[in-house]
Amino acid sequence: MTDVLIAGSGPTGLTLACELALRGIPVRVLEQREGPHRESRGKGLDPASLEVFGRIGAAERMCAAGARKVILRKYFDGAHVKDTASGDGLLIGQWRIEEVLRERLAELGVRVEYGAELVGIAQEAAGVTARLADGRTVRTRYLAGCDGGRSSTRTLLRIPFEGHTEEALMMVLGDVRAPGLSRDYWHQWFTSDGGGIMLCPIPGTETFQLQGSPEEDGEGGAMPPTLESFQRLFDRHARLPGIRLADPTWLSAWRSNVRMAARMREGRVFLAGDAAHVHPIAGGRGMNTGIQDAAALGRTLAAVLTDPGGSLREDALDAYEAERLPVAAELLADTTRRMERVLAAVREPGVGTEAGMD
Repeated sequence: MTDVLIAGSGPTGLTLACELALRGIPVRVLEQREGPHRESRGKGLDPASLEVFGRIGAAERMCAAGARKVILRKYFDGAHVKDTASGDGLLIGQWRIEEVLRERLAELGVRVEYGAELVGIAQEAAGVTARLADGRTVRTRYLAGCDGGRSSTRTLLRIPFEGHTEEALMMVLGDVRAPGLSRDYWHQWFTSDGGGIMLCPIPGTETFQLQGSPEEDGEGGAMPPTLESFQRLFDRHARLPGIRLADPTWLSAWRSNVRMAARMREGRVFLAGDAAHVHPIAGGRGMNTGIQDAAALGRTLAAVLTDPGGSLREDALDAYEAERLPVAAELLADTTRRMERVLAAVREPGVGTEAGMD
């Protein structure tokens, strides 16, 4: 039996694994994917996350792989309006964050177990039995569900995911190359009709993360993301005929979800990160909040598992939800307000994503 089993190997799960392994607590990390991804996804770390990574011995490598200062270059109706410096965070692709955390975790003697899909959870007085899709079972004292917005852990526990999901797509995203486009700037093109496209250079790669307004079909519905649709969006908003987008390695679409779990603990099972809360992307708080969840859960579990007298049990375990559930509620309200500010601000020349960072 392991002490802690973690479902999910994103930034939240890997941070939790490092926190526990550093304290000498036996931990296993299961991931249903067959291997690591190389998608930019969440791409910004705030100072609080860097502080967490400093404690677990990963911050120096993160900073070496990312970029501290980024210039946001603003355009409106095709014309360059102004440049704005980014804040005090770190620009770095999510795949690289995960890579650094896996490296640190391996140094601590733990490796991610891929192709391990969680399909069943049974709790007893002394622990949890996790059942996997391939028929294996894993016994653990505690289970942490860090498995994203479509969390199998949360679903298996039947914990309500309260809130709402917008039907309409709000954004298309992807990782592409843009030969000839300067990588010295995070380019943000907006137009007077409220649409736009942004290309952010991902450090250590030749790719840009693209975010854009979705195209509509003839009936007003959103079209799925493709390289061809990305090029049409670029031509419409950037108006740079010499730039041809190429080599898409990630294509995705995003609709606004504002939801949080009704609880973050069910007996010996806990939720953290997107498994517990999803919200608008304005402000870049999602991944960072998950990292803080992991740090708090790591402290909680370590306190219980290393308590020689065994007197901390229920009170200490309850402390995690008491600390983090109000944070999740505030997160949903705050990012909703930030998103409203961004959507209003981009109609004004020279204003862009920084409207959601205040």
